[in-house]
Amino acid sequence: MKKRKIEVAVISDLHLGTYGCHADEVLIYLNSIDPEILILNGDILDIWQFSKRYFPKSHMKVLKKILGMASKGVAVHYITGNHDEMLRKFSGTIMGNLQIKDKLLLNLDGKKAWFFHGDVFDASITNAKWLAKMGGKGYDALILINRALNWGLAKLGREKYSLSKRIKNSVKGAVKYINDFEETAVNLAIENGYDYVACGHIHQPKKEIRENKYGHCTYLNSGDWVENLTALEYSFKRWKLYHYNHDKLSAFYADEDIKHMNIQDLIASITNNDDVTEEIYPTTAQEQKEKPPLA
Repeated sequence: MKKRKIEVAVISDLHLGTYGCHADEVLIYLNSIDPEILILNGDILDIWQFSKRYFPKSHMKVLKKILGMASKGVAVHYITGNHDEMLRKFSGTIMGNLQIKDKLLLNLDGKKAWFFHGDVFDASITNAKWLAKMGGKGYDALILINRALNWGLAKLGREKYSLSKRIKNSVKGAVKYINDFEETAVNLAIENGYDYVACGHIHQPKKEIRENKYGHCTYLNSGDWVENLTALEYSFKRWKLYHYNHDKLSAFYADEDIKHMNIQDLIASITNNDDVTEEIYPTTAQEQKEKPPLA
């Protein structure tokens, strides 16, 4: 099956290492595309909830696939999130086609695109991390309950149901937080002259043109691979939201191509490649003052 050629693919919030992660579906999606640039926009590995007792082979296959894409020339940018914040100490690390960073600016057909995870807007993360981690464990438990519920619904021939979505949509505080998050990202992007701002973090996939009295920009959120199974794709000067559950061809892309891959060989091939050559805006002292602070 021929893969879809994409200029930029953005995925976030895989939460590898947790029960909620749909690793098989992530792998099928990655096998279905041939991107020039792959942006991993935070919370790829869930280090907060990491357990030696749970990291299935399917989760390892996703990591192998990403490394394999880098070894074949795909520019892979790993942007750190709050659940994989331990990697922030390695921000700026370059291993051939794989780079770790906290934010990313790209020039896409003459327009400025700003990518970052989004947890810098979350006061509960910066001011009460223990509470946020506790909430993460509760969310993982809710996903397990939801999975059992959906198994029962499938047996009865009924549609799947999302408990967490119902809770988010019914709690006023959650709705306000999402709206505030999006508004803050848009205002900062417009203030800095960016045409696109792409986040993850809140598990709410979206593509929407937003404006304020100073201008406008396109707000993008790649969603997640726990509930929504979504990604962002850029080609032919336009963005679109990809929904795995709407892709009728997804079943054709199996994981045979990486079943026997050796991860040491993959890493070796990556670190021997030339540096990534895509255009990234330089960070001068003046530009740094104009940009919003990011962790």
